[in-house]
Amino acid sequence: MTMLSLKLSRALSGGRATPPPVDRASLLVTLLRKRAAAHNVGADELEAMLRDQIRWALPMEKPEEPASGFGPLVD
Repeated sequence: MTMLSLKLSRALSGGRATPPPVDRASLLVTLLRKRAAAHNVGADELEAMLRDQIRWALPMEKPEEPASGFGPLVD
């Protein structure tokens, strides 16, 4: 086993030691840590896969409504 494979194996094993995330924010933190570990060991394909998962985990919120009493912004 090469040193690179060993480092990647350790990074992934460390990620599995934690309990499953309970909400989207903790999932995002876990994915960001795993992506950083993949980047550090040069695992480009794994890093790309984790980037896709990170995009999915980002919170989606609707834009806020303007406060009542204020009209539309006009220049």
